[in-house]
Amino acid sequence: MANTRNIAFIGAGNMPQSIIGGMVRGGYPASAIYASNPSRPKLDTLAQKHGIHTSQDNLEVVKQADVIVLSVKPQLMADVCAHLREHVSDLADKLVITIAAGIRIEKYHQYLGDNVRIVRVMPNTPSLVGEGVSGLAADPQVTQDDKDFVTEVFDYVGKTIWVKDEDGIDVLGAVAGSGPAYFFEFMAGLQQVAEELGFSSEDARAMVQQTALGAAQMASQSDLSLVELRKQVTSKGGSTAKGIEAYQAAGLDDISARAVKAAVARNQEMAKLF
Repeated sequence: MANTRNIAFIGAGNMPQSIIGGMVRGGYPASAIYASNPSRPKLDTLAQKHGIHTSQDNLEVVKQADVIVLSVKPQLMADVCAHLREHVSDLADKLVITIAAGIRIEKYHQYLGDNVRIVRVMPNTPSLVGEGVSGLAADPQVTQDDKDFVTEVFDYVGKTIWVKDEDGIDVLGAVAGSGPAYFFEFMAGLQQVAEELGFSSEDARAMVQQTALGAAQMASQSDLSLVELRKQVTSKGGSTAKGIEAYQAAGLDDISARAVKAAVARNQEMAKLF
């Protein structure tokens, strides 16, 4: 990676663990990665698996960092930021990345100061297995070099999409962030009907999850639109066509639209809580 910087993660939960693991596996130097957490077990795991620097003191890791990743629960964010603002004199010289849900960049400026460079990132749960989608938004003070760095970091755990403003984060969260749950709901329904029609639970699940994986890989490897891909496996008058007719009669597109719009509305509501 051409743009190596010392990076400190405040919080060592599942998502920062996955990001750190992806970075190290991708060749980012472990010597440039720091993590802090109130308790030792997660830190010990990170140190043993990846050889990074760890501490139970946020200030100790921030002191070494060019980049700070805020990865604590949203309800703890105000206190964590207040502590940093009080004790870190050069915050304006560091890039701050937040992966906490719901808190807008404007609020971070209230927490940390108007002159702090802030990037807000929403990674989704498939980032835990290196197949995520991360939505990114930046305040105007963030440089292109900063953006390139953040893109490289989150490309280690999937794909990155920069949005023009934080409304785009709300929409991306409703599609990519909530999307895995939508797919699991759909997959569970297919598994259930396969069991009702005679398959064992084990075979029904294997059938559904492998079909989902195969379909996703076909989509990722094709330049065709998703509609065209669907048409390729839907022979006129065949069994697939009858299944698609049933979905269309039930208004599947409308169901998806209502689900996404409901999730967007909830994302916007949650932003008002902080």
